[in-house]
Amino acid sequence: MTEQSQGYHFNVMRRAIDAVDELGPAASLDDLAAEIGMSPAHFQRLFTRWAGVSPKRYQQYLTLGHAKALLRDRFTTLETAHETGLSGGGRLHDLFMRWEAMSPGEFAKGGRGLCIRWGWFDSPFGPALVMGTEKGLCGIAFSSESGPEEAMRDLCSRWPNATYVEDAAPLKPWVDAAFGLHSGEVSLHMIGAPFQIKVWEALMQIPSGQVTTYSEIAQSIGHPRAVRAVGTAVGRNPISYLIPCHRALRKSGGLGGYHWGLPVKRAILAWEAARKEA
Repeated sequence: MTEQSQGYHFNVMRRAIDAVDELGPAASLDDLAAEIGMSPAHFQRLFTRWAGVSPKRYQQYLTLGHAKALLRDRFTTLETAHETGLSGGGRLHDLFMRWEAMSPGEFAKGGRGLCIRWGWFDSPFGPALVMGTEKGLCGIAFSSESGPEEAMRDLCSRWPNATYVEDAAPLKPWVDAAFGLHSGEVSLHMIGAPFQIKVWEALMQIPSGQVTTYSEIAQSIGHPRAVRAVGTAVGRNPISYLIPCHRALRKSGGLGGYHWGLPVKRAILAWEAARKEA
């Protein structure tokens, strides 16, 4: 892996999160660079290439209070988002995406008769295990916190009766578009229970750089009292980043959980917020 790779930049980013947590938001560029073991100039250059803004500007997005600021300043009412066209087929995350959901009967078969191709890719948030069918991407897992074996076990357990084939080539155009390496359409194949798919569709109405709450999602899908069930469905989202479960926060302003690790969730939210303002 070269210094030019997105994964390398995320490794620097991941260490920077730890440094900000340890040293505090007032840490200088020199302090952060020294903690990571780089010269200030090299650290600033790599960091700005990854985030689109300077490390100093970026620090505010990594503070633990950032979630509350997002809720105050960038809260999205999903009903309004839907009315303004941020739904299936719309332009989301600065991407053109279309999706198709597996029928309940097909889901009940646990993927029997389904061929799922998979491969490992570099991403802005570390190594990504990506899976897909002929209809579109069905799984994206980030392994920087869990490790590659756990990421593979986790995704394969979602559809235990499917046939898995290591074959990254058919997935690459979708992956490259998803992570901004070139423009294009990304197709998704959502494989889940009907309630989960409703929650995932609601997540896809949240614009990049904005957030909503679990209770708002429950309200938008017609189950206002099912906040806990919504949280579970958010956590079971198999297509990380593209179905943006990282944009769902607790009503209190807490980050809530994230299946692939809270440092990854914080990094994604900060990355999106920084790029929206860059």
